[in-house]
Amino acid sequence: MINVMITDDQSIIINGLQKILAESPEINITGTFSNGEELLEGLRLLRPDVLLLDIQMPGKTGIELAGIIHKKYPDVKIIALTNIDISVQIKKMLQQGSKGYLLKDAHPEVIIQAIKAVHEGEQFLQKEIQDKLLKSLTDQSPATAITRREKEILQLIVAEFTNKEIADKLFLSLRTIENHRNHLLQKFKVKNTAGLVKIAIQEGLVDN
Repeated sequence: MINVMITDDQSIIINGLQKILAESPEINITGTFSNGEELLEGLRLLRPDVLLLDIQMPGKTGIELAGIIHKKYPDVKIIALTNIDISVQIKKMLQQGSKGYLLKDAHPEVIIQAIKAVHEGEQFLQKEIQDKLLKSLTDQSPATAITRREKEILQLIVAEFTNKEIADKLFLSLRTIENHRNHLLQKFKVKNTAGLVKIAIQEGLVDN
């Protein structure tokens, strides 16, 4: 019997997973939680074989929780279950000790397959996730070509500094900052500041 816990801030997701997992006689749900604090309290009392963990929740994120749990309870196999398929987020979860990564719209059979695989000590990545990671390795990412100065300016843009404020802070001319901003727009192939901020967070170039 594989003991499984589920943590997600949406009750509809928890209910759906419970129905899916109830179809497998090899899986037993030992607890469900809606946030990280409840989960950590539950783990003090009972530890599952496998934990389905949402990345985006109020309070501690799934990435933070994965790191804590992997350190305190290394025998608990974590599977990230989320709508996020951004490569940097996938890599962060794996770096924090997650053994699997599934999208919430994964087929029920895939979810059960993932639970059984990580329970046996294997790593399980949904095919779409494998393709995403492979593409991130083969595509040239703007993050690999960005200079130290460009990253510094990008951090300030994300922090909502104006061109003039950035120029003053870095002791550069306004024209220089404008040129850097234009180069960043071209390099990331976006049209405006909002696009810059979005891709900077996706690429893991700044803290979100």
